[in-house]
Amino acid sequence: MTQQGAKPETHLNPVLSMLSGADIVVESLVRHGVKVVFAYPGGYSIPLHQALSRYRDKIRVILPRNEQGGGFAAQGYARATGKIGVCMTTSGPGATNLVTAIADAKMDSIPLLAITGQVTTDAIGYDSFQETPIVEVCRSITKHHCLVKEVRDLARVIKEAIFIATTGRPGPVLVDIPKDVQNAPFAVDFDVPMDLPGYSGKTPAASDAEIDVIAEAIVSAKRPVLYIGGGIVSADASEDLLKLAEKCQIPVTTTLTGLAAFPRDNRLSLGMLGMHGTAYANHAVHQCDLLLAFGVRFDDRVTGKVSEFAKNARIIHIDIDPSEIGKIKSADISVVSDIHDVLVRLNKVVQSRTETAAWLTKIDEWKEKHPLRYKQDSPYILPQQAIEELGKAVQGRNALIATGVGQHQMWTAQFYRFNKPRTFLTSGGLGTMGFGLPAAMGAKAACPEKLVINIDGDGSLQMNIQEFGACFCEKLPVKVLLLNNQHLGMVVQWEDRFFKSNRGNTYIGPIDNPEIFGKGTGIGPEIRYPDFCLIAKGFGWGARSIAKPEELADAVREMLDYPGPFLLDVAIPYQEHVIPMIPAGATIQEMILG
Repeated sequence: MTQQGAKPETHLNPVLSMLSGADIVVESLVRHGVKVVFAYPGGYSIPLHQALSRYRDKIRVILPRNEQGGGFAAQGYARATGKIGVCMTTSGPGATNLVTAIADAKMDSIPLLAITGQVTTDAIGYDSFQETPIVEVCRSITKHHCLVKEVRDLARVIKEAIFIATTGRPGPVLVDIPKDVQNAPFAVDFDVPMDLPGYSGKTPAASDAEIDVIAEAIVSAKRPVLYIGGGIVSADASEDLLKLAEKCQIPVTTTLTGLAAFPRDNRLSLGMLGMHGTAYANHAVHQCDLLLAFGVRFDDRVTGKVSEFAKNARIIHIDIDPSEIGKIKSADISVVSDIHDVLVRLNKVVQSRTETAAWLTKIDEWKEKHPLRYKQDSPYILPQQAIEELGKAVQGRNALIATGVGQHQMWTAQFYRFNKPRTFLTSGGLGTMGFGLPAAMGAKAACPEKLVINIDGDGSLQMNIQEFGACFCEKLPVKVLLLNNQHLGMVVQWEDRFFKSNRGNTYIGPIDNPEIFGKGTGIGPEIRYPDFCLIAKGFGWGARSIAKPEELADAVREMLDYPGPFLLDVAIPYQEHVIPMIPAGATIQEMILG
């Protein structure tokens, strides 16, 4: 990724004679530091892939097995590195298969460049074979989008796309390129200036007066809480956040996407707050007198009933995107600024303080009274136990965790101890099942030296299970810890809590299995279908299936030590719920603790 103001790496002279449009696209990517593209070919993107084949020594092409998988893999690359992720597909169904990944990137503010092939310019608008107006489809889920109808615009558009995706609040940009534009020759100038009326990409910064007001509020608070989100990760501001929290002795709670931004093992950590957050984080926010909301958007899974959220606190909201200010929760002090800049400057003006000692003691009491817990003497492997065992096994091994979406995602957020930024990759805002495996694949491509593990559920894994093939063929040895309960567990939990356990198409095992519908656990070896180990081995993976607690530690070690991709299928009871839980739209007074 080219940072703002930096000069792209040059591989050719600024002015070249007669490159094809496809070569202009690929050369532009190379000049802006793109090393990996997740691309699936088709009839209207063949020229782009032919150009990619001519740049094999400069850019790696990873072939996903589905375009959505490629989009999530590009996201995994971006989330793990902070650099732009790039995916590429053909027109029509190839492009529409990218829509979910684009929407996911928009919700979580991930820098993504999606390049799609399109029918020829003279065929646009006639319902041609595999034609979809993908720019119109994606208009509301992209940060920027462009249909390029002239080859002379390609170098400028790609330059603008990368600039927009990576500056300000990051997000996805879509570039749609007709096939005849890909084939057209043009004498290109790669140093062409950008043309972005209304968009400067300039990073907003708080004024000195605003910094002074925030510092004064921190000094005067007796019960402050730092409520931080994915904006801290995007801004690479974790070290400065830690410095401020320790200097002023302020406890820190995080959103799901902000989890790894603050070390969980630090005494000041409250873990995640909200619907499935820790009880003590929610109590602290409810009783704080100052809420420092940094790089967050007050989403509904955090706030519950908005009018009751931190209702007695003075709220300071800092975000790089002015559209988030006051959108959901009004703040007493609102600042549009890069959060990294704010933290650096706050650390220079605030003094060390210990006035929060009584507040921290109270929080310690809540931690002791309401710890995260699960049954310790179960005859079955419980999901929390499996995640804790994984956490112990990866200590010192430079691990990176991805998840799908569902109960396993929440248990991971609760019981895995994240201590470094960019080590937790998960779909937060959109909550997309099927995210975990391809995101892990992309992260492994970006960070081959890291141990990359996808913690997944059986429902979520099946959404993009075809990427087993990509991981094996592309030599991306990711690991999958599969928490298998043969149900769509999170929806089952809601059925149990709010619909008298009536099952509405949430069981995904054999339909003639009476044990699942009765009082059994649903983990007998004779009823576990599909056979995920057989599927994994069919794709060239190593695999093992376990159901007993005494097998867990050895099986986790086998998974981690296996030289290639490996699936560990762990049978868990489907009756297990994610606790605590604050029902949607409810308050802390309605928190379910048992």
